[in-house]
Amino acid sequence: MTRVAFIGLGNMGGGMAANQAKAGHEVSAFDLSKAAVDTAAAAGCSVATSAAEAVRDADAVITMLPAGQHVRAVYAEQILPNARPGAVLIDCSTIDVESARAVAAQAKAAGFRFADAPVSGGQAGAEAGTLAFMVGCDEVDFAAVEAVIGPMSRATIRAGDHGAGQAAKICNNMVLGATMIATCEAFALAEKLGLEPERFFEIASKSSGQSWSLTSYCPWPGPVPAAPSNRGYEGGFATAMMLKDLKLAQEAAAKAGAATPLGAQAEGLYALFDRLGGGAKDFSAILELFRGNIPAN
Repeated sequence: MTRVAFIGLGNMGGGMAANQAKAGHEVSAFDLSKAAVDTAAAAGCSVATSAAEAVRDADAVITMLPAGQHVRAVYAEQILPNARPGAVLIDCSTIDVESARAVAAQAKAAGFRFADAPVSGGQAGAEAGTLAFMVGCDEVDFAAVEAVIGPMSRATIRAGDHGAGQAAKICNNMVLGATMIATCEAFALAEKLGLEPERFFEIASKSSGQSWSLTSYCPWPGPVPAAPSNRGYEGGFATAMMLKDLKLAQEAAAKAGAATPLGAQAEGLYALFDRLGGGAKDFSAILELFRGNIPAN
């Protein structure tokens, strides 16, 4: 039985930790939220009183934290001084590339195997154990990382060395953010032109306009039953989280000297939608902005 420490039990981490327990691993879980810890306990995890306690006897440590500063602090202050020698350390947070590389350097200097392994698939994927993991690690460590990730994953891909997982994640989500906006604009235009949205979906899903945003995550209620659009845009991938990822992409682009004009436009539109109260809604709810159901001023 593998002993797994799981730090960070929010919308994503809670389901991920539960799948580790479901796979028969001994999971020691910690979060600052009592409600999150109680949910993890109900899913078969044992409860730790601190991150340091959770990692002390673990074979593998998984973190899912809000931002780079949290990852840096938790690893420096709680994990690296207390983790068992030889443990595999995996950070699944979506953070800036520089923070991922800095933590990796600290972990390697302390004798640990480390991977940045952000995920795609949203809350539903976290709960179902069907996330896609984009891994940045030393090639020799990938097999061990992949084995730990297994109970939470439908696809685990090594993107490259440390930081490459984060680079892949922010580039992927820049594509997702921009294509969802284009998809929502098209639905809003189809409606204005008198074209039935369901008929537009049927046509576009079999034509050159097809994309994941359209056929797997349709923003218009009806065509894709599992999409958040069918439950009032609750759950899924919050607008505030998409905005965070788009900001990371723009910061990375600025540092790298890359031109990302569509990414910048997507960030601006999601920032507007967030300011108008859409931050907690699934990011596909931006359709309502284009339909004129949310004032843009």
